Amino acid sequence: MDWFFAETVGDTHLITGEDALHITKSLRMSAGEVLTLCDSSKTEHLCRIERITPEGVLVRTVSQNECTHEPDVEVTLFAALLKGSSTETVIQKSVELGAYRIVPVLTERCVSRPDTKAGDKKQQRYQKIAAQAAMQSRRAVIPEVTAVTELRKAAGMLDGFDKVILFYEGGGAPLRELITVGKDRRIAVFIGPEGGFEEREVELLARSGAHTATLGKRILRAETAPLAALAAIMFHTGNME
Repeated sequence: MDWFFAETVGDTHLITGEDALHITKSLRMSAGEVLTLCDSSKTEHLCRIERITPEGVLVRTVSQNECTHEPDVEVTLFAALLKGSSTETVIQKSVELGAYRIVPVLTERCVSRPDTKAGDKKQQRYQKIAAQAAMQSRRAVIPEVTAVTELRKAAGMLDGFDKVILFYEGGGAPLRELITVGKDRRIAVFIGPEGGFEEREVELLARSGAHTATLGKRILRAETAPLAALAAIMFHTGNME
């Protein structure tokens, strides 16, 4: 079932813009076929296409149910910027795995260092990738991808989290010892770039309340680590059952 997002959905709804083009040009759907719209209240609407016009795709709600696809933990991923297209891959897969919010972080060892104009373009592209991944994986929400953020600023964004975890190649506690299932609902996760974190960056995050954690004895690539961390958290909290 093809999956799309809308702010609100009534008995009828007009799908416009890129989603309408995707339905008509890429999927080649026609009147009588069905699709799902998920609204901002996390309700999924099974809709039938009534007609296709130059203004968009008019659909009518057939049935509706609460969307139960979201994890019961909200994980904000603070992921260091990576070289090439690796950050895009991390964003796409993180959304599929259930990340609630993604903050691209600029650390001392980041090779990619976009200026403000380039950073704005990257954020727009990252958000589009997140939206596409959310549709593919049938999320109830489209996770926000924020602007690129300096690590020191990111360290000041940690109020309100139940647990802050820094995955560090220098070692740390096993994940199962850090996250209390059923209690730690809002979790912040920090992952470094190629080359890892500087020691002073680890000390900065520790002073901000971060607990260092390990993903095992093997050293993972920078694009692998955030996905392994998210998968481990989702499994540990019962969100992969």
